[in-house]
Amino acid sequence: MKNTLLRLLPLIALAFVSLRAADASPLAALQAADDERIAATVAADQTRLSEILSDDLRYAHSSGAVDSKASFTEALLSGRTKYVSVDYEQRDFTFPAPGVALMTGRAHMKVTTPNGDVDMIAGFLGVWREEKGHWRFLAWQSCKFPTPAAVTK
Repeated sequence: MKNTLLRLLPLIALAFVSLRAADASPLAALQAADDERIAATVAADQTRLSEILSDDLRYAHSSGAVDSKASFTEALLSGRTKYVSVDYEQRDFTFPAPGVALMTGRAHMKVTTPNGDVDMIAGFLGVWREEKGHWRFLAWQSCKFPTPAAVTK
């Protein structure tokens, strides 16, 4: 019995490593997809945005405005809205169901809008869905964190 267990130990270890690698694969793919989404958004690149955004996109801005894929893309391409930078302070992914991933965290965002420049820290929830074998960005909801009050002496 002891010899059998010793012979199986490398196989059990290999299976565990394989399972860990399989778990990391969707995470790495999502991180890469989100990095591409941010780069395409900042560049206002229609081809790249078309590939990464789901046709069912619902993008709820911190202002309360909600865009579809068509209206979000049009705002970027026209220059009406310009994402200058998006820098994550925290970005986490969870997988609540097969083919669905939730992305949560905090980001420092600089955006130029018709109402002026916005420089904010935002909390967010992003939803990714696997569509035809590719991760597509399905939904976004963000809220501005209040700026800390100035400290007086």
